[in-house]
Amino acid sequence: MNAGSTPARVRAAGAVLWRRDDAGTVEVAVVHRPHYGDWSLPKGKLDAGETTPVAAAREVAEETGFDAVLGRFLTRVEYEVRTRGGQAPKTVDYFGAEAVGGHFVPNHEVDRLRWLSPAAAESVLDYPADRGVLREFLALPARLTTLLLVRHAKAGKRDEWNGDDDLRPLSDAGLRQAEAVRELVRPFRPGPVFAAPRLRCVQTVHGVAEELGTDVQHEQLLSEEGYWPEPETGIARLLGIVAEGGTPLVCSQGGVIPDVVARLAERDGVPLPSTKNGTVASKKGSVWLLSFHPGSGWEGRQPEQPPTLAAADYFASPLPDPVTTTH
Repeated sequence: MNAGSTPARVRAAGAVLWRRDDAGTVEVAVVHRPHYGDWSLPKGKLDAGETTPVAAAREVAEETGFDAVLGRFLTRVEYEVRTRGGQAPKTVDYFGAEAVGGHFVPNHEVDRLRWLSPAAAESVLDYPADRGVLREFLALPARLTTLLLVRHAKAGKRDEWNGDDDLRPLSDAGLRQAEAVRELVRPFRPGPVFAAPRLRCVQTVHGVAEELGTDVQHEQLLSEEGYWPEPETGIARLLGIVAEGGTPLVCSQGGVIPDVVARLAERDGVPLPSTKNGTVASKKGSVWLLSFHPGSGWEGRQPEQPPTLAAADYFASPLPDPVTTTH
C-alpha cells in the first residue's frame, strides 16, 4: 500500500438466524468462535464477486450447518479492523434468516451453537454491535412477506431496435445482469415469478423461473402501458400478489417501479432513499427488497386488510453492489 493511500474496505455479511420452538416462540442462534473466544452472530467476509445476500446465506450454512431463507435486511455495522497494511474500515451487512433445515456440526470456525430466546441471546453476545443488530431484528415480526421487485436488465437502445419494442431482447450486458439477479435473489427462495409482458422483462427473470421449474406469469397491470391509466389498480394487483403468499418475484419497468415504491412507502409511512433529483432509485438490473406485514381476509383481489409495507431495501445495479436501506 502506498503512503497516504486509503486502505481497501473489508466487506462482510451475516444474519440473525432464527426459528420457532415447539411452543411457537422465536429463538435465535448465537455462535462461539474459538479463535476469538467470543459469542457472536454468524458472519464472514464476502468472496470475490459475491453480493451480501449470497455471502450471508453461505456464512450461515458454513458456520452453523443450517439451511436458511433470508428475509429483510436489518442493518449495516461499520468499524475498523487490523490488516497487514494497518487499520482498514469494515462493513458487515446483516439480514434476518429463518432456519428451514440442517443441524449444527462443530467446525474450525465455530465450536458451539446455542438457540436462545432473544433476551437471553442479548445477554450472551459479547459485542454491543451484535446486540444492536439483534434489537433491529426484534423491531419487526420475525416473519414478514418478501416481495422482490426487479427492474429489467439492459436491453440496448430503443432507437437502435427496428422491431416491436415489446420484443426488444436483453443485450449481452443485460444477460449478465440477469444472471447476477438470479444469483442475488436465490437466498430469498423466490417464487412465484411474474413479469410485465415485455421480452426484456421476461428474460430478466426467466432463469429464476427455470430454476424453480415454473413459468413466468405475465402481469399487464405492471407494465408501463397497463399501469399508468389506473395506478391504483396496479398497486392493488401487486398487493394481491403479496397476499397470495410465497416470496413473489416481479419484474417491471423503470416507468413503473419508482411510482409503485413511492406510493407504498407514502401510504405506510416507510422513508425511502432517493437519487439526487428526488426520484426513487430504479437502475436496470436492480432489485427492491420489499417486506410486508401480511393482510387478512383476502377474497379475490379485494382484501379486508391489504398487506402493508414494513421495510424497503434497494440493491443497485450493476450487481454485485452495496445495499442502500431504509426502514
